[in-house]
Amino acid sequence: MITSALRWLLAAFYALAGVIHLVRPEPFLAIMPAFVPAPEAVVLWTGVAEIAGAIGLLQPCSLALRRWAGWGLALYALCVWPANINHFVLDMARADGGLGLAYHVPRMVAQPVIIWLALWVSRGPAAD
Repeated sequence: MITSALRWLLAAFYALAGVIHLVRPEPFLAIMPAFVPAPEAVVLWTGVAEIAGAIGLLQPCSLALRRWAGWGLALYALCVWPANINHFVLDMARADGGLGLAYHVPRMVAQPVIIWLALWVSRGPAAD
């Protein structure tokens, strides 16, 4: 029961994040590391990936698709970690301290938790 609820919550989080990537890409472009090519396309496709992963997590009849979605979202979270680190560095370097450590440290800690959660909630019926 708890795994199912967390799967729905994670799917809602990723679906919302995906939509935001598509309709308001500016904040994501601002934190993109300079080494990433075609940042506009990357933000667009990461939004699509988040939405697709959210849909995949909620598939009741395809355990294989749910597992692939979990792995995809876990890998996605790992791949966007450099943007989060870049945001941390840029923001903390601002004269006003940006959002501060109270925002960035939990965000950095949350990233591996989100990776683990995506894998855990997509395991299958035994997880429900």
